[in-house]
Amino acid sequence: MEPVGAKGEGPLDRLLLILENIRFAHTIFALPFCLMAFAYASYPRPSLSDLLLVLLAMVFARTAAMSYNRYVDADVDARNPRTRNRPIPSGRLSRRAVLAWTVGSSALFIIVAGLINLWALCLSPVALLIVLSYSHAKRFTSLSHLWLGLSLGVAPLGGWIAADQLPWSPVPWLISAAVLFWVAGFDIIYATQDEAFDRQAGLHSLVTRLGLVGALRLSKALHAASVVCLVALGLVAPLLGPVYYMGVGVAAACLLYEQNLVRPGDLSQVNVAFNSMNGIVGIVLCIATITDIYWW
Repeated sequence: MEPVGAKGEGPLDRLLLILENIRFAHTIFALPFCLMAFAYASYPRPSLSDLLLVLLAMVFARTAAMSYNRYVDADVDARNPRTRNRPIPSGRLSRRAVLAWTVGSSALFIIVAGLINLWALCLSPVALLIVLSYSHAKRFTSLSHLWLGLSLGVAPLGGWIAADQLPWSPVPWLISAAVLFWVAGFDIIYATQDEAFDRQAGLHSLVTRLGLVGALRLSKALHAASVVCLVALGLVAPLLGPVYYMGVGVAAACLLYEQNLVRPGDLSQVNVAFNSMNGIVGIVLCIATITDIYWW
């Protein structure tokens, strides 16, 4: 009978394998923007208990989304030379265990949302629907990159609502729009690695639809749109000032460098562009925003 967890491993090994499977470190992509919105909406008295609940909600939501993605894509990953060594295709982790993590993390997310406030509880199923449904998007639409952007883009709205604020202000919407365009732009870059396989497997992406050159041009445009949203955020948010704009400048420089790392004739730096540069963007913007709000 198929084991529930990893095969032949102890509890700690199974946990580490689960974290490898869901790329836990990539939580850093959406989390800083959620904290930006929470910090702004809760000024001048942020609640430490609410902050801890927001962190838990983000971890559980992303764990549910990535676990489900790995569960749904297990058969595709097994056929793709780039992904066949992932824990499920390689036989180190069972699909049943990953599905259990999906269900458990989804339930914990809803519970934590209920501890935050009523609005967070009522909207938690909507957030789950958005982040879980992304896993099916590439099977029927080349706009899957924007769907992923939306999945991460709801995080700032969640952070705003967690501060007992309804999102009537343009502030959380501009943060969400910046995240949507930023994520869609770097996901296109990431998808360049699988252009040949996606065509053969009948999977949809803007890389297979537009070609490598056209897709990378669109990625540049999306990142430019993200920077525009960040600049607009500074213009409409009274609490933001010079430190925030310095953060935007650093983020824009990182995105420009990321775009220059990947060219149609050279995709060798895709992982550097995807992991290193994008991690810096969120952290810098979050630190600059909170510094401006609570210190400058």
